[in-house]
Amino acid sequence: MTARGAVFLAALGDDAERLHPEILAQMRVEAESDSAAGVFSVAGSRFGRLTALGYPVVGPGLLVTRFARDVPFRIDTVAGRSRSGRATLAARREFRFPGAIQHISDRLTVTERPGILHNVLGVRGRVEMLEECAVTSEGALRMRSRAVALRVGRHRITLRGILRLDVDLVDGWDDAEQRRTIAMRATNPVLGTVLEYRGWYRHAEHTDRDAGAAPGSGQYE
Repeated sequence: MTARGAVFLAALGDDAERLHPEILAQMRVEAESDSAAGVFSVAGSRFGRLTALGYPVVGPGLLVTRFARDVPFRIDTVAGRSRSGRATLAARREFRFPGAIQHISDRLTVTERPGILHNVLGVRGRVEMLEECAVTSEGALRMRSRAVALRVGRHRITLRGILRLDVDLVDGWDDAEQRRTIAMRATNPVLGTVLEYRGWYRHAEHTDRDAGAAPGSGQYE
């Protein structure tokens, strides 16, 4: 059996002990398949349907064409091992926007570099990212992009300069509400914030009846 947070524990090494006790305990739970649900106070892209222009390049499971507040969401994960034995974590995030349900998927893999994870995003895996894991002074997990590349056929193009994408994610703990918190922002030097979400969630065994309530009514996109 694999711990649900094995990929993060492996990347952090000894620094994992600095995580908030609740986060650390949840990461150590043995669960190869897992799910969590919560509500984003804000989620999506302010560029709306213009974001869909990138679909032919990156494919499904990456672009979000809606922006809304109080968005119920669900995340399903599968922890495992790569062929070389390194910890992996595949995730599928479901955003229940009013009138539409959209998804983002990715697959994290531990690298040989301490603190660095390799992330393949989207169903077709055309976007790759190296992310640095660290622990904040409050005991939250922080992940920041160090390099982003786009795969087009056999070519791998590193996104630099005005094409650069910076991703910053903080996964913390709310002592008052006894639940996880999440905040992610992806920015570009020219366009500013291209995708963001922030809110709270609980794993399936701790989910409140209000988590994931009022799902959207649209088709999967």
